[in-house]
Order: sequence, then structure tokens, then C-alpha cells
Amino acid sequence: MTATTAPLRPHLGDYSSIVCFKAVIVGVEDTLGADGAAVVFTRAGKVRGRNLATELGVAGSNVPVEQIAELLNAAIGKDGTCLAAVTNSYRDGQDIVIETQDTVCLAGEAMGSDRKCTFTLGAVWGALEAITGEMYLGEHTDSVLRGGTCDKFVFSPL
Repeated sequence: MTATTAPLRPHLGDYSSIVCFKAVIVGVEDTLGADGAAVVFTRAGKVRGRNLATELGVAGSNVPVEQIAELLNAAIGKDGTCLAAVTNSYRDGQDIVIETQDTVCLAGEAMGSDRKCTFTLGAVWGALEAITGEMYLGEHTDSVLRGGTCDKFVFSPL
């Protein structure tokens, strides 16, 4: 017997509000603490990103780093799931840098907040690893909440 998935929501569609998603984040942080929640959301994002790359047919494609932003933005940007706008991807030495805007994780946060963008970082990370076939250590380095021009994710090869 094969497993089947439930159909998409026929009345409300695929998407729910940022307010609800942020409530999940805050609730999990309250339960597990900030560090525990960061592990959970980063891992969940990595699984989503890996699956997304597979769904898009780009897993293992090893496209040039400069093209990754366009691929990801089509999937998770304004014309995709609206998780974040992916605006740039490039190499900085051996590191790969992915720049984003309007991440769901930071929506509604006060300027100066120290919140990290864990789920979006994970989604980009998982997609990057699936596309390149390489393993990385990912970090959210710059934040619009702390004076950055974007939310920057830096991936260092392992």
C-alpha cells in the first residue's frame, strides 16, 4: 500500500500568515530556549531546501554560484513561497555568500533585535548543499535589523 498526501487546502490555499509562523517560532523558543529552537528551525529549513532543490530538478546540477540566487528566488521569493527574496549569490574566497531581503524569520522584529534567521538560513543551506553536492557550515552574518543592507548567509566548505 502506498502512502498518499492530503490535497492542498481547497478553501485557503498553500499559504498562511507570517504572524502565525512567527507565533510558532516564539512558542518553540519559549519551550526549547533560543539555542534549541535555532537547531530545530535550521534543520527543518535544511530539509525544506534539500527537498525544494530536488523538486526543482536542480539537485546535483552544480550550477554556477552566480546563478543560485535566481533559482532560489524563483522558488522562495515573490513568485514562489514568499519565504524570502534571494537577491545575490557569489563566492568570497572559498565561501559562498547568499544575500536575502524580507525574510519571514525577521518580519516584525524591532531594529537592533538579535534574532537570527534560522529557518531561511537552513532552507538556503539545504538547497545549496543539494545543488552543489558539497557540505558547508552556514552562518547568518549580516542583518537588516542590525544595520546591514541585507540578511547575508555565508557558507564555508567543510
